Amino acid sequence: MAIPVIDFSKINGEEREKTLSEIAKACEEWGFFQLVNHGIPLELLNKVKKLASDCYKTEREEAFKTSTPVKLLNELLEKNSGEKLENVDWEDVFTLLDHNQNEWPSNTSGLKETMVEYREEVRKLASKMMEVMDENLGLPKGYIKKAFNEGMEDGEETAFFGTKVSHYPPCPRPELVNGLRAHTDAGGVVLLFQDDEYDGLQVLKDGEWIDVQPTPNAIVINTGDQIEVLSNGRYKSAWHRVLAREEGNRRSIASFYNPSYKAAIGPAAEEGSEKKYPKFVFGDYMDVYANQKFMPKEPRFLAVKTL
Repeated sequence: MAIPVIDFSKINGEEREKTLSEIAKACEEWGFFQLVNHGIPLELLNKVKKLASDCYKTEREEAFKTSTPVKLLNELLEKNSGEKLENVDWEDVFTLLDHNQNEWPSNTSGLKETMVEYREEVRKLASKMMEVMDENLGLPKGYIKKAFNEGMEDGEETAFFGTKVSHYPPCPRPELVNGLRAHTDAGGVVLLFQDDEYDGLQVLKDGEWIDVQPTPNAIVINTGDQIEVLSNGRYKSAWHRVLAREEGNRRSIASFYNPSYKAAIGPAAEEGSEKKYPKFVFGDYMDVYANQKFMPKEPRFLAVKTL
């Protein structure tokens, strides 16, 4: 069993209906799929790969050696208790936002300019993907994007758009620690440019953990909790995790197109039909998620303050 791989270039051709159907099926049955021929230039992707790796080596690697997960694993090995580290991730991560560019890593030449360009391309792809979901769900064109951008004025987007640049360095005892603990994503649409050599990302499907196979230059799409709510449960957010590895420094660049913290999110179900989820403000949901990210999903929807 393998994650669906979909040729996105066919969305504008004679195979449009087939491609729409493939995406709908992947959203309904997996919550995860890979896009090839997605329109982001190959030259740009190669620059992102190289510069992200350069940045880790020059600006992040030394600090990771004295980080909390490394210290905790060393302590565990000294105790030789056979326990596993449950509440920590073997991950180095920094986040890129439009308004925090002065905090981006600054000692890797070309990184900032390249990531600005990459994020713009990914943002455009996110918009296209949301329009495909609109069409497949029978919603007006632009419905999901408008819901996420509540309060938008003069075309200025209010949705949260962040990029998480992660590395999962080699781990001496990968069976004792998680690369990233199992969770669903809180927000909307996630667009991941993952390592094309080292695996480790897995998605839960029918009770079985399935590898998200490295596919050169693909963009992995997964749907978050807010898409599950908007679709009234047709598109479930999928549980996923990252395994620690003994060899290889796995790279992962995930961009999140999430609602504005002030956006009101609820099922887009027709009047009179049963709504399986409450309506709430996304910021209130995030307050719940912050404490329950690695816990069962359903109680979050019950715990959030409803409108």
